[in-house]
Amino acid sequence: MITFLKGRLVEKNPTQVIVECNGVGYLLHISLNTFSQVSDDESIMIYTHLQVKEDSHTLFGFSSTVERDVFRLLISVSGIGASIARTMLSSMTPAQIVQAISHEDIASIQAIKGIGAKTAQRTIIELKDKVIGVEDTDQSSLKINNTFKDEALSALEVLGFSRKAAGTALDHVLKVDPNLKVETLIKEALKRL
Repeated sequence: MITFLKGRLVEKNPTQVIVECNGVGYLLHISLNTFSQVSDDESIMIYTHLQVKEDSHTLFGFSSTVERDVFRLLISVSGIGASIARTMLSSMTPAQIVQAISHEDIASIQAIKGIGAKTAQRTIIELKDKVIGVEDTDQSSLKINNTFKDEALSALEVLGFSRKAAGTALDHVLKVDPNLKVETLIKEALKRL
């Protein structure tokens, strides 16, 4: 997967940027939040998320890892695709989205174009436990619970374990100590599989 791109900013507009890296131009779809954060300097580093579909490979760009993490959380919700998640990040900052979810502010989420009452409720229900306290998201100190769990789950799937069994084992380990690093999570979960 492509984690970030570092190169020369060729073009910038409110919905996309083009970054040249070693002679290859990459088109990245961005939110208005990222658009406002990306400077017009020629040199740029932008975090990415690659979405692979049957008929396309699409790169999304983010000014910070926090915004990318919030985007990934949003697209994990049933009914929210990449374009709606990008619209959400264009309408609200990552900190505002996290705050709306953690405070169960359905009205703020529903105010975003394309988000109905059911999707707003589902977003809060599915993400409330995954988002933990925001102290200063501008300094990228947003803590997202279960990021380590997701990484550990992916690793266990690669090792051949079913998603359900691996998820159950990880849940048991996290109940004992929710602050474990990925490596320790995997080791402890393997003892239970």
